Amino acid sequence: MSQSETQDKVQQAQPSVGSIAAHRPHTVSAPVSDLDPDLDADLDAYDESQDGQAGSTLPQGRFLDRERSWLAFNERVLELAEDPNTPLLERANFLAIFASNLDEFFMVRVAGLKRRIATGVATRSASGLQPREVLEMIWARSRELMARHAACFHEDVAPALADEGIHLVRWRELAEKEQARLFTLFRHQIFPVLTPLAVDPAHPFPYISGLSLNLAVVVRNPVSGHRHFARVKVPPLLSRFLEASPGRYVPLEDVIAAHLEELFPGMEVLEHHAFRLTRNEDLEVEEDDTENLLQALEKELMRRRFGPPVRLEVEESIDREVLDLLVRELKVSEAEVYPLPGPLDLTGLFRIHSLDRPELKYPKFIAGTHRDLAEVESASAPDIFAALRQRDVLLHHPYDSFSTSVQAFLEQAALDPDVLAIKQTLYRTSGDSPIVDALIDAAESGKQVLVLVEIKARFDEHANIKWARKLEEAGCHVVYGLVGLKTHCKLSLVVRQEGETLRRYSHVGTGNYHPKTARLYEDLGLLTADPQVGADLSDLFNRLSGYSRRETYRRLLVAPKSLRDGLISRIDKEIQHHRAGRPAFVRIKVNSMVDEAIIDALYRASQAGVPVDIWVRGICAIRPGVTGLSENVRVRSILGRFLEHSRIFAFGNGGEPEVWIGSADMMHRNLDRRIEALVRVVDPGHRAALNRLLETGMAATTASWHLGADGVWTRHATDADGQPLRNVQETLIDARRRRRGTATP
Repeated sequence: MSQSETQDKVQQAQPSVGSIAAHRPHTVSAPVSDLDPDLDADLDAYDESQDGQAGSTLPQGRFLDRERSWLAFNERVLELAEDPNTPLLERANFLAIFASNLDEFFMVRVAGLKRRIATGVATRSASGLQPREVLEMIWARSRELMARHAACFHEDVAPALADEGIHLVRWRELAEKEQARLFTLFRHQIFPVLTPLAVDPAHPFPYISGLSLNLAVVVRNPVSGHRHFARVKVPPLLSRFLEASPGRYVPLEDVIAAHLEELFPGMEVLEHHAFRLTRNEDLEVEEDDTENLLQALEKELMRRRFGPPVRLEVEESIDREVLDLLVRELKVSEAEVYPLPGPLDLTGLFRIHSLDRPELKYPKFIAGTHRDLAEVESASAPDIFAALRQRDVLLHHPYDSFSTSVQAFLEQAALDPDVLAIKQTLYRTSGDSPIVDALIDAAESGKQVLVLVEIKARFDEHANIKWARKLEEAGCHVVYGLVGLKTHCKLSLVVRQEGETLRRYSHVGTGNYHPKTARLYEDLGLLTADPQVGADLSDLFNRLSGYSRRETYRRLLVAPKSLRDGLISRIDKEIQHHRAGRPAFVRIKVNSMVDEAIIDALYRASQAGVPVDIWVRGICAIRPGVTGLSENVRVRSILGRFLEHSRIFAFGNGGEPEVWIGSADMMHRNLDRRIEALVRVVDPGHRAALNRLLETGMAATTASWHLGADGVWTRHATDADGQPLRNVQETLIDARRRRRGTATP
């Protein structure tokens, strides 16, 4: 499609569903509970009156549909699974990530859309689609992607695994000795935890929990000849794939199905079919009416287990009569039924990826200590405070070790007798978190410890409630942020007595204080003893824990008050620099680019001739390359072994580049309904390094996906001669290895 044709299409009043074709490729070696695909932006249409410059100069239909864009994001994950150049077990891992991502998408986005349609509050999306059109598009595209996902597993990955001695087989393919071994396992470890539930006039249809794998069983009474339906839940705490013999694995449901006569003695087992239900698992807590947010959230978590269904996955061989029963009893529509070849629930491939076969995975990489921290030695370990008194430290995880930087910073603070106070935000952290342990140690040693725990962090609510109570019991001051706002900023503040003065040490990051995901997520962090940043963090923590109404800061932009306006003013300033002949550019790296006011500011910058580069991991609603609108906008996406998670905002600023890093994505939820913080990076070397990173990500010689004006993502992995393009992540890994003298030749 030419640019002129695309422009004509953009200027149409409302594009049709079919006019925005999605295409290609994401990821990380992490379970879905650790992934944050940014699914909870609202669906409200953009009110152009909020931006006086927008409606009069910019065309209708200029925004891509965010739901289609998310599905394209997950398609990029699938492309990595389909790529034969991806290590084999990593391909299996990407198949699992695709499945778990899609689970979350249905649990949150599709469930939320259905709820809005049912209550009549859904409005036309910013892309111009009606809510029902969006839902039908989701059903159609997800069906295509799920079929492609299953084909990749059955026709490509599973046979390749078998060639490497990893056989994923069904029960009928097992030898007698293997079946006998699994029968013993069934009798002793599986049978005792199974609970068959009959359906008859005395037994109503059982509740089917979300994401549970189940067997629909039809049995017959040999005396009466009557047929009966029963449901058997596959226990979620048992291993998804069982080892029948070395290198041969069979799905757990196959083992259960092969021994159903043990569950229904005296009955004839006629047939059985696997099925899996996805439910609405989003949270709704009315904070304004809630005196105790913690208790309200605990109650809502219990209610969430009983959310309405949004998807029914069944084996394609299922009997029609059984399927009709499930559809009727579960109250799903035919459009929400997804017949697939078994086995269902390929998130179980996480188990296969964990096998000890390093030759089938990405080469192992162990992060080293950042050189600015390693240079400062003491009798036992690097002195983080001494290092920060010399210079700011810009961290880039996972290439720089989290444990010897951020974690060491907090652990040193907890043990240091001169540290008087620690203030910390926690959005997500691990179950055995050394960060939490350090905060508890600090409190128990008499330090003032303030911890802001965001207990509404999606799918981590249970864990965060647990740690909030543990921190309270240790004597920490635990607060839950501001009513109506999630606290998503990543901040640490340490106050230390040094002679007659107090010095503040700060950390502002783009990622969670989660030691495990810090080895898998690409993130940035700034450690500094700068007095301005310390003062800003003191003011912001006072706002979060008290009644401060401060809205302006020295080196921070903070949502929901100043962040969007601050970025838009800087984008507009680039227009002025460009018109005056001074250096001007806008470079942004985020997970998601959806906010219409930000996008319109970028369109205006492009119209003025300012180069705009956007490096986005997931969702993107901007249309690049449209003549007269966005021909100066380029959009790239990079996905690989690490989850690209950092947020960077860089501006040419007339020859004196300005760079910010922080926690905020360009989405309604981040800019309007969260406490987010960006910090201005002032060290010239750090600014230059971040700009080099952005330039590398956008370079034609770098492997990436390119977004077209029609919403189609195209993968660019090889050059004109068929040679692989540069892999940014592997390049950064090799750079760290070279510093330690361990680079690959």
